[in-house]
Amino acid sequence: MNYVRLGNSGLKVSRLCLGCMTYGAPAWRPWVLPEAQARPFIRDALEAGINFFDTANIYSAGESERILGRALKDFARREDMVIATKAFFPTSEHPNSRGLSRKHIIQSVEASLQRLGTDYIDLFVMHRFDEETPIEETADTLDTLVRAGKIRYLGASSMHAWRFMKMLDFQRHNKLAPFISMQSQYNLITREDELDLIPLCQEEGIGLTPWSPLARGTLAGAKGSGTLRAETDEQSPRWYGGRSEVEQSIQAVESIAAVRGVPTAQVSLAWLVSKTAVAAPIVGMSKSHHLQDALKALSLTLSSQEIASLEAPMKEQIRPPRW
Repeated sequence: MNYVRLGNSGLKVSRLCLGCMTYGAPAWRPWVLPEAQARPFIRDALEAGINFFDTANIYSAGESERILGRALKDFARREDMVIATKAFFPTSEHPNSRGLSRKHIIQSVEASLQRLGTDYIDLFVMHRFDEETPIEETADTLDTLVRAGKIRYLGASSMHAWRFMKMLDFQRHNKLAPFISMQSQYNLITREDELDLIPLCQEEGIGLTPWSPLARGTLAGAKGSGTLRAETDEQSPRWYGGRSEVEQSIQAVESIAAVRGVPTAQVSLAWLVSKTAVAAPIVGMSKSHHLQDALKALSLTLSSQEIASLEAPMKEQIRPPRW
């Protein structure tokens, strides 16, 4: 396993991050694995050298954090691990149990610490941008928690580049703890961030940790696979369905995978990790082959011709507008 600095910080993370939304309570999502089934995947990831784990307070209503915390306590040393968790989305029906107000951030951090069974969070991520809370309030609260030792580093997720830049500028101007990472959906068929957000991250020294690197399995042959997630996932059809360029991208992946003699997931992930802005894709693992596919993708080098072939179908979709 190789390790890289996360953005311009001194924090080093494995080139793969284990996404733990897959682990928790099946009542939350039918494809989620309960603790007994989840623990072997966390253990195997550790044995492969992965030190970076991502969860969130809303995943299975906090059960994902509990499972991850117990597994890391049993299988690893806390000081060797990099644990990321997130907050923004509603955790109850109460009006203050959502967003990025001072009240909700502090409540969320305290609750996550308890569920994870730790006294600090390595990377605390704004799960989304909060349009209702002043950025001054959010940034100041996050800085306070860093100075209190409850958070080590800050990250953000899925927002417009101009909003992210406003927050970065406010942090810099007021000498507050800065963001070092950005989680955003980035894969072969979701590439809008190449226009603004990714160049901004590169310019500002922000490490990119893409979520859904395989487009919820679309780029790994999940379509028509008959798996429980493929059959029950409501997001995939809305995000990727009915688009000819998506089908063309899938065909390009399948063609290269056939020539190479490797699974499609390896080709799709190899393309992603070839991008200099990408620090560590957040990869979910629920089948025995998922870890090996992800590990092998790290050493699969695609030619410039293969990369061009993979990127061609979406080329028209990411062009800037003609003013």
